[in-house]
Amino acid sequence: MTTKTDTLAQLTEMGVSIWLDDISRERLTTGNLASLVRDMHVRGVTSNPTIFAKALSSGTAYAGQVADLAVRGVDVGEASRLITTYDIRWACDVLRSVYDASEGVDGRVSIEVDPRLARETRKTVAEARALWWTVDRPNLFIKIPATTEGLPAITQCLSEGISVNVTLIFALQRYSEVIDAFMAGLEAASDADVATLGSVASFFVSRVDTEVDDRLDKIGTPEARALRGTAALANARLAYELYEEKFATPRWDALASRGARRQRPLWASTSVKDPSFADTKYVTELAAPGTVNTMPEATIHATANHGKLHGNAIAGTYDQSREVFRQLDALGVHYDDVVTVLENQGVQKFEVSWQELLDTISREMAAGGSTT
Repeated sequence: MTTKTDTLAQLTEMGVSIWLDDISRERLTTGNLASLVRDMHVRGVTSNPTIFAKALSSGTAYAGQVADLAVRGVDVGEASRLITTYDIRWACDVLRSVYDASEGVDGRVSIEVDPRLARETRKTVAEARALWWTVDRPNLFIKIPATTEGLPAITQCLSEGISVNVTLIFALQRYSEVIDAFMAGLEAASDADVATLGSVASFFVSRVDTEVDDRLDKIGTPEARALRGTAALANARLAYELYEEKFATPRWDALASRGARRQRPLWASTSVKDPSFADTKYVTELAAPGTVNTMPEATIHATANHGKLHGNAIAGTYDQSREVFRQLDALGVHYDDVVTVLENQGVQKFEVSWQELLDTISREMAAGGSTT
């Protein structure tokens, strides 16, 4: 008899780590996160400003803490850190057994620096240090956006022993720079830190199709329609090719000899935005050893229920993936412009979500402070 989690088990066995792209106080208090770890092969958790904004605006799980912060007169910026780091610390404790069993590879929980700092290196480093000290868990990841200004912050944080989830990666050239920044950070770290440091590089997937397909729809020709839904997979697959190349160099071999672990590619933004696509597309078609796939819970359940794997879905796809971008370019959909737009949009969207989070906390603190 087949079981609901067969596909998830198969993913895990082939070297794909399943992470939950969500967190909330309700998930923690009800034991939902623990059950996903126990029953659905979840091995990590990611968060972002949008996720926290949604969590804070839903239900009453945060009401007690918000009321206490209001009574204490804590400003909204500090309140946001206290609220979010509380959840992250708790999630780290839930995932600690996975972290220990995997010898630090999995069991990681990610929290993002204030996205308003994405273009400021020194402030990003300072914020990363503060979050690392506040959560104070070895299985924490600090999320730093892969902007030009974020690259030296990534190197600096890793050199200080802070594990990093590099987020908002769209461009292959930027991904190459991210790997270089990762290796530079390890080269500057102590041997003791190198052995415990972890990192992932979060390549955003579905947003690439959303942007490219919108441009293809405006072109409207049969050639354009035939390319819908091809760009995101091609981009991620070429990122995996780059990963294979960069971690097969003498530079990496020297770090590996010191006990360093690879920075794994992480497929983010894996929920399908176009209902004409299979809802497990960005899971089954990017299954490959040494990767992380962070999914909303609905995508985890869809994969468990009806996801069909066909082995390593990336091997042997590189020439075909390059051809996708040659065809797109011939139609006037230019790669460099697409990824630049996506990076700028990504930063802006998280800034908006962060402000929504602050506004929500401010309103709830005002209400809590006046009624307590």
